[in-house]
Amino acid sequence: MTLVEADRSVHLYRALGSAVEMSGGSAANTVCGVASFGGRAAYLGKVSDDDLGQVFGHDLLAVGVRFWPGAPIEGVPTGRCIIVVTPDAQRTMNTYLGASSLLCVPDIDEEAVATGAVLYMEGYLYDREDAKEAFRHAAGVAHRHDRAVSLTLSDSFCVDRHRADFLSLLRDEVDLLFGNSLELCSLYETDSFHDAIEAVRQDCHMAAITVGAEGSWVISATDTIHVPALPVAKVVDTTGAGDLYAAGFLYGLTHGQSLAECGRLGSLAAAEVISHVGPRPLVELRTLAV
Repeated sequence: MTLVEADRSVHLYRALGSAVEMSGGSAANTVCGVASFGGRAAYLGKVSDDDLGQVFGHDLLAVGVRFWPGAPIEGVPTGRCIIVVTPDAQRTMNTYLGASSLLCVPDIDEEAVATGAVLYMEGYLYDREDAKEAFRHAAGVAHRHDRAVSLTLSDSFCVDRHRADFLSLLRDEVDLLFGNSLELCSLYETDSFHDAIEAVRQDCHMAAITVGAEGSWVISATDTIHVPALPVAKVVDTTGAGDLYAAGFLYGLTHGQSLAECGRLGSLAAAEVISHVGPRPLVELRTLAV
């Protein structure tokens, strides 16, 4: 993942041939996945009143996700990401954060946070000081109402950029951490996945860490559970795999499932999304979760 400015994003878009355009955004993909399982979800984010922003909001509402777009902002376009997928299903992301990076404390709807069983925060946005304050404010609201707080590390790029701040947030506020093995090792600056697992066990109550085709590991204070990946006939596009894994895990967690079953639902959702182009499920995940 590479951050780009608006002019670079426009240049890349004009250079594309045929392309698939759809709403995305890491945490937005996750809440859409939760809704696809039949769960209730809401999304707090920031878009501009432009074409992309209107489509983004429409697509959330269309799948039953409530949307709080934050205070209006002028002169900054809605964020977008141009993703190039190679024949081996790997993706390169060129991300212009746009209005989304301007999330701040007044954009946090405290009632929405207090109502949700789990607050899920996206590491991609943990960049500006205003956003960091918004994260901590939202986490504080959640904890005051006895809600769980979760964080996704999002990308090794984000971890390298914000390691100290991520560790501080993790130790102070986070109950459940999502990430992959590379991100977790980067967070603790170690080449040993085992050492990273032992480190994260000390810093938060639970972690769900994906390891690609090998599945995932669910880590708690007393257990380390391996959850296999589900077989996929053909992997087409890995965009959104981690986002949908988190969706399945969160749905299971908020519906009283065991940690192993939470991981299985995560694997199921990830398997569906990597079987086609795009970061959101094309079938109702509730129909697969049998």
